[in-house]
Amino acid sequence: MGPILPDRQDGRVRLDRLDQALIALLTEDARASYAELGTRVGLSASAAKRRVDRLRAEGAVTGFTVRLDPAALGWAVEGYVELFCTHSTSPRAIRDAVRRFPEVVDASTVSGDADAVLRILAADMRHFERVLEQIGAQPIVARTRSVLVLSPLLRRPAVPRPE
Repeated sequence: MGPILPDRQDGRVRLDRLDQALIALLTEDARASYAELGTRVGLSASAAKRRVDRLRAEGAVTGFTVRLDPAALGWAVEGYVELFCTHSTSPRAIRDAVRRFPEVVDASTVSGDADAVLRILAADMRHFERVLEQIGAQPIVARTRSVLVLSPLLRRPAVPRPE
């Protein structure tokens, strides 16, 4: 049998209700067995595996991971930093400038005044300040603006959008 080709419309993978249910279950527990997944959606284990394999081949599922509690791992401070870059700085240059900081756990270019927004985890305020100073010293950075998270209110993984 040849490779499974993506069935895409407008760049999106087409998902039926069983695909959506499988993705929701994997989002809750990526370690669930194919037998458990199949039982929960009304499929055999092998049929569930084939569907998950297809979702991976099509790019809807890009991998399996674990969700961690940053506070339990010693990251007591979380902040968002807006980066204002010098001149016209490419997304690649921004990524290259911040990727070497393990404290930067998310980075995105954004619309508005800032060029990018970073999510930073730090052990304490002194650590956060040091990282912020090091990022601010990068040649592409004109200035930064940061806010600290007081209480995370909602964190959830992306799921298929409803039709």
